[in-house]
Amino acid sequence: MRKLPTRTLILLIIGLLGLLVLIGVGFGIQQSQTTPAKSQSAKITTQKTKAPTKLTTKKKKTPALKVNWQSASEKKAYPDPQKYTDFWIDVSLTKQRVYLMNGKTILYTMYASTGSKESPTPAGTFYIEPEHGESFYNANSGEGAKYWRSFLDHGIYLFHSVPTDQAGNFIPSEAEELGKTSNSHGCIRLSVADAQWFYTNIPVNTKVVIH
Repeated sequence: MRKLPTRTLILLIIGLLGLLVLIGVGFGIQQSQTTPAKSQSAKITTQKTKAPTKLTTKKKKTPALKVNWQSASEKKAYPDPQKYTDFWIDVSLTKQRVYLMNGKTILYTMYASTGSKESPTPAGTFYIEPEHGESFYNANSGEGAKYWRSFLDHGIYLFHSVPTDQAGNFIPSEAEELGKTSNSHGCIRLSVADAQWFYTNIPVNTKVVIH
C-alpha cells in the first residue's frame, strides 16, 4: 500500500477536524431550535379576587307619628295674634298641618286632618267668618265636633276639634288619624286643645290660605 505524503496527511486530518467542528456546530444550532428554552421568569400565581361583599344596609323604619289628639300640638305657649302685624293662617293639605304665621315666619304648627278625596277641603284664600260655636252635631254624617269657627259659606266649612258622636264623646278611631290622614268631610280638624284655643283667640277676618 502506497503511503501518503506527510503534508497531505496533515491536511487531510485538518480537513476532517474542520468537518467535525462544522457538524458539531450545526447539531448544536438544530438542538437549540427544537428544544424549548426554559422560562427563567418566575411563575405568576394568579389569586382569585373575591367579589366585594355587598353592604346590606337595613332601612330604618320611620317611627310612627304619635299625636296626642287631646293636647296642644307643641310644647310651648300659643302665640298672641294681636301682637303681630301680619298674622295669618297657612293650611297644608299635603302635610296635614296648620301653621300660624307672621309674614313668612312660622309661629306655631298644629296637627290637622283635612277633607278626604270624596269630600275635599276647598283650596284658596279665605277669611275667618263671624259664625262660631262650642259644639255641633250633623245627623247626615253621624259626626259632630267642638269649638268650631267658620272660614267659608258661613257655617259650612269650619275649623273644629276631632269628631264627636251624637252624645258629644270624641271618636278615638277618627281622632287618632289627626296629622296623618285627610279624613274629614271638608272641614279642618284640630286637636281638642288647639281647637279650643283657635275658637277663643283667632280674630274674625283673619286670612286663611289653603293649598
